[in-house]
Amino acid sequence: MMFGIILFGFFTRSFSADGVADVVLSCDLVEEGVGLGGMGGGVLFTRTPATLVLKDVPVGPDESLETLTPFVPPSVPDPELLLFETKVSSPEIPKADVLLHADCNQQEVLCEISRYSPRGLQDSSGFFMVSLSVDGVDFSTSLILQTLPVEQNPSTLVQSKLGLPLSGSGTLLTEVMFLVFSHVQSVSAPLKAKVLLNCGFRQQEVRLGEEVGVEWRLQHRGKGRKVLEMKTKLDGSEGSSVVLGQREGSSLDAALLLREGDASMTLSRLQVEDEGTYICTISVGNFHAQQVVQLLITQAPQVSLSEGKKDSNSAQTFSCHCSNYYPLDVQVRNSVLLFLQSYKVCLVCLVLFYLFSVEHPRVKLQTHFH
Repeated sequence: MMFGIILFGFFTRSFSADGVADVVLSCDLVEEGVGLGGMGGGVLFTRTPATLVLKDVPVGPDESLETLTPFVPPSVPDPELLLFETKVSSPEIPKADVLLHADCNQQEVLCEISRYSPRGLQDSSGFFMVSLSVDGVDFSTSLILQTLPVEQNPSTLVQSKLGLPLSGSGTLLTEVMFLVFSHVQSVSAPLKAKVLLNCGFRQQEVRLGEEVGVEWRLQHRGKGRKVLEMKTKLDGSEGSSVVLGQREGSSLDAALLLREGDASMTLSRLQVEDEGTYICTISVGNFHAQQVVQLLITQAPQVSLSEGKKDSNSAQTFSCHCSNYYPLDVQVRNSVLLFLQSYKVCLVCLVLFYLFSVEHPRVKLQTHFH
C-alpha cells in the first residue's frame, strides 16, 4: 500500500523567535485504495486531513513579525490527527521565505509527502519524501525527512495510521536529512545559444556519505536519454571526479558542486533535439532526490517584405515571407494589399503594425525589407 500527502496551499504563518517564523500547511493524507480501481482500471485514493508545520522559516529584516501568530498544538494530543513538524533551518531550504508570502500573493502552495525508502536501510518506517513548489514562483524543492526518537513511556501516543510514536504535544517530530532544489522550473533559449539548468543540494553537517552522484536525463515525447553523469568524492581529492557526458557541449562544475552544492548543468550550442524535460537526480549516501526543469527552444522568424510588379493601375503589390523559425506551430497571417506608389513608405508601416502577427508566446518578430 502506498501512502502520500498532498497539500493544496491552505496555510497560516506563525511567529517563533529571532527572525524566524513557522508555516502551517493544511494537508490531506492520501492512501492508494485496495480493490477500488473499478471497471475503468483507475486508482482511487482515500484522503485524511493532515497538517505540516515548517519550523524556523527565516524572516527578512524588513518583515513585520507582529502579524504572525504562534503555532499552538492541540491542548489534548489526538492519535488520529496527522501533525508533522520539522525544522527547515538545518540544512536550510533555499528561498523558503517565499512560503511566507504565497498566501498574500494568492499563490497556490503544492506539496506531496510520501513514504521514502533509503537505499541500503532495512528499516525505512520513519522516512518521508516531501515535494514543495509554489505556483507562479521559481521555487521547488524535495526534502527527505526522518522521524526523531521520542522518549516513550506508558502514556506515549502512537499515530493510528502511520504507527509512529508522537511527541508530548501530539506531533510527529522530524528533521531534514537531505534536500534537492531548483530555482528555475522552466527556461526558454534560442537555437545555438548557451543555457544553464539550475539544480542543487543540501545535507546535514554530518555527511551522509563519502561520494556525491549527479545525473541529468532528458525526457521528450516518450523518449529518454542520459545527458550527463558525474561522481566525485566529497573531500575533493585530486582525480576523484568522473564525468560522463553523452551530449557534446554539456558540462558541470565539480568544484562548485563540492563547495556550494551546485549541480547546475550548462548546455551550449542548443539544437531542436535539446528541448524537453530535464531530470536532475542527486544522490549522497543512502539518499537521493530529484528536480525537474523544462527547456523550451525558440527561434524568432525572419519576416521579409518583397515588392512585386506594378499592375496597369500603377498600384504596388507587397508580399510577406517568413522563414527560419521554431517552434513550427507558429501561426502567421499574411495579407497582400494594393496601395498607390506614392504611399509606399506608409504601406511598410501599416504592414508591420496591422497585417502580420506572429501568434506564439515564445517568439518575437524580426523584419527585413527588400
